Amino acid sequence: MKMKKFALLPLTCLALILTGCGSQATSSSPKEEELNIMMSFPQYMDQWDAYCRQFEAKILKENNIKVKVKLEMPTSDQYESVLKVRLQDNDAPDLFCLHSNNIAEYYKAGYLADLTSQPLSAKIYENVKQMVTYENKVLAVPIESQAWGVLYNKDMFTAAGVTAPAKLSDLVTIVSKLEAKNYTPFMLAFHDSWVPQLMTALTLGGLVSGKLTNWVDTMNAGTGSYNDVKEIFDPIDLIMGHGTARAMEEGAEAGSADFANGKAAMYVNGTWSAGTILKTKSDFNLGVLALPINEDENCTRINLSVSTTLAVHPNSTHKDLALKFANYVLDDTDSSALFKACSFNPLASCHNYEAAAYVTEGMDYVKKGKSYKDLVLPSAVTDQQGKLLQEYYSKTVTKDEFITKMDATYKDAITK
Repeated sequence: MKMKKFALLPLTCLALILTGCGSQATSSSPKEEELNIMMSFPQYMDQWDAYCRQFEAKILKENNIKVKVKLEMPTSDQYESVLKVRLQDNDAPDLFCLHSNNIAEYYKAGYLADLTSQPLSAKIYENVKQMVTYENKVLAVPIESQAWGVLYNKDMFTAAGVTAPAKLSDLVTIVSKLEAKNYTPFMLAFHDSWVPQLMTALTLGGLVSGKLTNWVDTMNAGTGSYNDVKEIFDPIDLIMGHGTARAMEEGAEAGSADFANGKAAMYVNGTWSAGTILKTKSDFNLGVLALPINEDENCTRINLSVSTTLAVHPNSTHKDLALKFANYVLDDTDSSALFKACSFNPLASCHNYEAAAYVTEGMDYVKKGKSYKDLVLPSAVTDQQGKLLQEYYSKTVTKDEFITKMDATYKDAITK
């Protein structure tokens, strides 16, 4: 009997061990999840795709979750319309980019989760945090904080014996000297309407912040007019009259590549184009200057903006994972390499990298008090400016028609 009991004992233990092992094997198998992220800068697709793969590895190691990040990058001119359709059709991405100017609008519509209590919130520099805060809530992760204006080829400027202009007459002289050296002054790539729109962003921004400080208020009150800022056409006409040919056939990416290859000395595009430019020509000597509007040097300012932020949808089915990714964007270990690779400004305490020379050049304007924050205009107004500038370049609308149509667009936007 004893021998029988002794023989049964190992079988019982073996059964228990096998049962335990089976349970342990099941519990250690990673859970699979998918995270959908929609971003608005396809020129940084490679950098962000690599960062998403790092996030996948980190979550698998630390949380035993096998996550697949699905990264979508619509073109910049299509992005907002695609996003709005997704949000309205209850097909929202888990995380998505938006301009900091639109945070209040999207929050009121119920599309933004409150990130105030997340670890990322404490890392953001205070002046940057203000740009992603509404009703005392941090509602997005700042990503693309830039001091931007007109990109220029420093080598061409040196060869022509010119430096960054302080007023419009200086820019006229620069154009003349560049052409005397057989350089085309401006790269024109107007196929994508958001590119010519940058001219209105810079000219309105400089003029309003430096001189007509109540213009946006008067427009929002329905008493202002684009006729009040008609002088923005002086630099716009100069740019359009001294640029590369076939502007309407060339898009932003092709324009950046052609600029890098020496087709023009200046390019009205933001420092977000640096990735394409330096990928095309790694030793390109890139500079950033403020666009003069008139003879008032106080209006010659750089744009300081948080143009791109990342939000978490409050009803995400993978909200915990989405919040982890939002925090990972400002990760103490990995974030600096990402932001440096994208040539973004440092904007949080976790950033310990040295910015590129052209980034520092843009920030020098900021240090001298020669910058302005993005004007908050209705998105319909911004879109229409770009489209009308395409038509203005093509000579299918006149200056006066531009003004009339923009006044009507603005009034329609504030009455909706």
